[in-house]
Amino acid sequence: MRKMIIIATLAVGMTAWAQSDSTKVEKDSTKVEKDSIEGFRFTTVDSVGITPVKDQNRSSTCWAFSTLGFLESEVLREKGKVVDFSEMYVVSKTMLDRATYCVRLYNEPHFSPGGSAYDVIYCMEHYGLVPQEAMPGIRYGWTKNDTLPVHNELDKVAGGYLNGLKSLKKLSPVWKEGLQAIYDTYLGKCPEEFEYEGKKYTPKSFVESLGLKEENYVSFTSYTHHPFYEKFALEVPDNWRMDQMYNVPIDELMQIIDEALAKGYTIAWAADVSELGFTRKGIGVVPDDDHGADITGSDMAKWVGMSSDKKKEELTKKPLPEKEITQEMRQDAFDNWENTDDHGMQIFGIAKDQNGKKYYMVKNSWGTMRSDYKGIWYVSEAFMRYKTNDILVHKNAVPKEIRVKLKLTVK
Repeated sequence: MRKMIIIATLAVGMTAWAQSDSTKVEKDSTKVEKDSIEGFRFTTVDSVGITPVKDQNRSSTCWAFSTLGFLESEVLREKGKVVDFSEMYVVSKTMLDRATYCVRLYNEPHFSPGGSAYDVIYCMEHYGLVPQEAMPGIRYGWTKNDTLPVHNELDKVAGGYLNGLKSLKKLSPVWKEGLQAIYDTYLGKCPEEFEYEGKKYTPKSFVESLGLKEENYVSFTSYTHHPFYEKFALEVPDNWRMDQMYNVPIDELMQIIDEALAKGYTIAWAADVSELGFTRKGIGVVPDDDHGADITGSDMAKWVGMSSDKKKEELTKKPLPEKEITQEMRQDAFDNWENTDDHGMQIFGIAKDQNGKKYYMVKNSWGTMRSDYKGIWYVSEAFMRYKTNDILVHKNAVPKEIRVKLKLTVK
């Protein structure tokens, strides 16, 4: 694997981080990384402090990893303190809530391990958070590399339990305890009290000590089937809590992202990554595949005969012209099931390629070995405009003129 060293931006004591295999991010760099993916050379323009890349190992918990990474950056920004939150604490709490929701609707909605950024914020406010060491979420000698089969089994067992309730005419008062026991068995029990850095905390008092508050975070999306500058619950399966998001034009959504980064904030990002241009090597682009032969300089007959995988490789191995993304294209993709709530990540910086084209730096949760940039993805403006479903950001990061339109107050 080609290696890219990204130097940390943080001016705080981070000995443990520096000694780990974590990703380090270079801020205000003027150095072009030569040892990058074939055809792409990136220069970091600016970046915000992040915590190390983790590995969800393809379990359906990206929403927990990405949003907790976002909150870890919030603590870093506010307190200058590095904290590692437990994803599985949030998963355990959220899945019991989601199961209760399904049962109340006669188990008609699909019960799944997916979730949204708001699930993490809800958990933080109502149940608190705990550090990774208080609930590692790995039991019986399993290592992080074994978590995929473990989660597959957990998801099937928990789903089977919920499906079994369908045949009953009346539920016992302890059915939730039975489901919680499943999650406790696989992930460990959620601690009611723990010691951290020499002090005792409850999950709620831990959050209070870090200064995190639900009221500070707002969600945004951009679709035309609801009025702009009003709130609505985005109609995707994992928004089962019906989080009310502000709806703004796509140009203003991009403005929010850019201004947040400029002010030193990161963004929790929900996006569709199933399309042609999102590669497993660390690139996210929207290649103009309708003119694939022309933009790659390929013979038309040979191009037509290529497999889809080969076409994808040709269209994403170097900077090429991309599609011009409009509000209408976004809406069509959403209405035709092409823009779905596939994946959650964290936006933390801006870079440019060798042609001066702008990209967003994104922290993924697929470990450091699954991209050419140690777990970081470089996503073009076109991809961000097209494939963003929604974002979560600190309300102070929202541009003033947009806050006025939304009547969004800040302290």
